[in-house]
Amino acid sequence: MVRAAWLLVCVTLSLPTATAQGGAIAPHRALYDLSLASSRASGGVVGVQGRMLFEWGDSCDGWTVEQRYRMFLSQAQEDEVEIVSSLASWESKDGLRYRFTLRKKRGDEPEEEVRGTARLEGAGRGGYADFTRPEETRIDLPRGTMFPTAHTIEIIRRAEAREAFFSRRVFDGSEVEKPGEVNTVIGRLQPADPEAGRRGKLLDRPGWRVRLAFFPAEGQAALPEYEIGLNLLDNGVSSDMLIDYGDFTVRARLKELEAVPTPGC
Repeated sequence: MVRAAWLLVCVTLSLPTATAQGGAIAPHRALYDLSLASSRASGGVVGVQGRMLFEWGDSCDGWTVEQRYRMFLSQAQEDEVEIVSSLASWESKDGLRYRFTLRKKRGDEPEEEVRGTARLEGAGRGGYADFTRPEETRIDLPRGTMFPTAHTIEIIRRAEAREAFFSRRVFDGSEVEKPGEVNTVIGRLQPADPEAGRRGKLLDRPGWRVRLAFFPAEGQAALPEYEIGLNLLDNGVSSDMLIDYGDFTVRARLKELEAVPTPGC
């Protein structure tokens, strides 16, 4: 089901200063309405309702992400299921250290918790992740692994360089497993939308249509586990998202957006 760590589209960064080549990356708090965009008859999903809150902040020595969502999933001939998830993470600004806590619950099932830390030995090098929950486990991270913060700033950097595609392994801590491959397709630069800009300065920025395909850590899967399409602005804000699970697609439509104050580092 929905993996909370990527529903937020990983809007987190890894540069020493919060800037991409264009405008400044903007710590922010965004509220999204969740709804069913499409569904295949064979999938059985007939309705989706919910909300997602995403907050990205600057803690001087790193970037913090807090993401919470509550979604009601309706399936044909089955009772409605409530899915609740919350993620809190911190990533160092050099992109080499990562802490994460994820809690998720589906219907009447017991709450699951995933907690741990991860470290890379250097840029482009491998490392390891130590999980303390659900049980103590260490997994190796292969060379080239990135954390979510570093990955998103890499998307923006490559978009500004007019690159259309790249692929990296990304570890987000949402599952006790090695990082999966994420293929990224970047569209052409889109100018700022004056209509969107009337909703605030955070939306008055140019951006790109981006498509992320998430493949499992093991095996040679021909198809991704799921895909995310989004409009990513050059300040790190995502104005809308489509999360495609194959059998059904969830739309995350921006409802509220505000800047998060930055500390006087």
